[in-house]
Amino acid sequence: MDKDSPKGPLSNWRKFARLINETKPSKLLLITALLLSISSTAVSLIIPMFTKNLVDGFTVSSMEPMQIVLLALAFVVQAIAGGLSIYMLNVLGQRVVANLRDRLWQKLLVLPVSYYDEHKTGETVSRVTNDTAIVKGFITEHMASFFSGIISVVGSFVVLLYLDWQMTLIMLAIIPMAALILYPLGRQMFKISKGLQDETASFTTVLSQVLSEIRLVKASNAEKREYEKGKRGITSLLRFGIKEGIVQSIISPIMSFVMMALLVVIIGYGGLRVSSGALSAGDLVAFILYLIQIIMPMSVLTMSFTQLQKAIGATDYMISVLEEQEEDHIGGKDIQDASKPISVEHIHFAYTVGENILEDISFTIPQGKVTAIVGPSGGGKTTLFSIFERFYTPTSGIIKLGQEPITNYSLQSWRSHIGYVSQESPLVDGTIRDNICYGMNREVTQKEVEEAARMAYADTFIHDMPDGYDTEVGERGVKLSGGQRQRIAIARALLRNPQILMLDEATSSLDSKSEIIVQQALNNLMKGRTTLVIAHRLSTIVDADQILFIEKGKLTGSGSHDELYHHHPMYHEFAKQQLRMQGQLKTS
Repeated sequence: MDKDSPKGPLSNWRKFARLINETKPSKLLLITALLLSISSTAVSLIIPMFTKNLVDGFTVSSMEPMQIVLLALAFVVQAIAGGLSIYMLNVLGQRVVANLRDRLWQKLLVLPVSYYDEHKTGETVSRVTNDTAIVKGFITEHMASFFSGIISVVGSFVVLLYLDWQMTLIMLAIIPMAALILYPLGRQMFKISKGLQDETASFTTVLSQVLSEIRLVKASNAEKREYEKGKRGITSLLRFGIKEGIVQSIISPIMSFVMMALLVVIIGYGGLRVSSGALSAGDLVAFILYLIQIIMPMSVLTMSFTQLQKAIGATDYMISVLEEQEEDHIGGKDIQDASKPISVEHIHFAYTVGENILEDISFTIPQGKVTAIVGPSGGGKTTLFSIFERFYTPTSGIIKLGQEPITNYSLQSWRSHIGYVSQESPLVDGTIRDNICYGMNREVTQKEVEEAARMAYADTFIHDMPDGYDTEVGERGVKLSGGQRQRIAIARALLRNPQILMLDEATSSLDSKSEIIVQQALNNLMKGRTTLVIAHRLSTIVDADQILFIEKGKLTGSGSHDELYHHHPMYHEFAKQQLRMQGQLKTS
């Protein structure tokens, strides 16, 4: 619903309340905290009446010790109850936000890859950290004063009506006029804070992208370009911050003016009533004290309302994330035996409607054999791998393991039977052992790790490192060479012992020496497994059991190297160019 429509604010409040309620806050803790807050406020409402009695009958002889004790006791009770209430609401707020972050984190991990194709990582990180921090700030810092302020204002008004309804009506005539001014300012603050949160997310995205690729920035002499991009974000944040400051600078003086006007009117009009005998001096003192108990909470309520508007704005993105369609990690059955042929039947796929990446692809991958996919860049080879991994769902068509569609199996079971080694060899920040064991859902012995590393030809360079398997690889594995990262990725795949293997140009970015070692490790990995290989270097797949040639999203040829070389013109041209350069051209 459009937030600018009449029902917009109410809808936003309901969404915010529903989101908080879904975190299942402790009702007992909330009720106890509110009761203590009410008790604290109730005590504060009684204190002016003590003062009234003291003023009206103030003589040394009239002062009873019990009155002083009761007044002191009231102050102590108020302080303890107020402190406990704030503490409990703080704990409640921390738990709510922790639960909210937990839900978001859990949701982000089960969202499909297509979600991350459309949303920048830095923006998502900012939303989870910065936006939840805004909600946390409101709950832990402003909710207690929000509730106690409302109770104090309402309670004070009730007592003031009892003391002198005429002066109270004068107050009630002034306050609504201020509210008419403050309400549109609150709406404006909502828009500004939402824009500020969006801009913060964009700026975080820039920081994340630039700092994660700082080597590229420096190698390309792009520091000035990236500075200008970041500077635009900083300037935009400054602009929103100034707008926020303008609204706050208007709200604060209005509140001060209203409160001072009230104080002057009450003192002036109250003095006249005291002089006429309609009001006692004690009544006027109590009236002024109650007025202060309205003025102070009103200022706090204004600030709390502003923070509430920010919190409501911050929840918009969280709600949209939580409502996103996620991968089905529950449905489906376990795979009992993945040692079966895989058949691809009439697969079509498009990221955008009308722009097909794959068109009517059909082939069979024999069990335990090597099937290679070659073809020009941009033909859809990597997309096909993503469909095999079930990162994407085909527009139409089906993939089967044996006679069973792979969608009948649970995602976890299907992916657990796949070993994937890509060109980039992604590593996580941690030790070499952490990376080899990454994704294993069981305890792994050191012997298993060392055996996987040996078969991946990674044990040699690991033993040469000062900390061996406990060596830190750095963020994205930056402390290791490309060949070393590839061998760790292969060791990881070996440790998983998958029955299906997918290699996405696993040696294309390596030097010739590293390629030879990595290829030997891959040969160990491929033994006895159903293997699907993407390769630009035909020299690495000429001995494949089956080669598929894909161009412009269509399968235009399949067969052995010799068959395609003699009967597929474009493959012939590919092979002729590459294998002649390497002196490996095979003639039949």
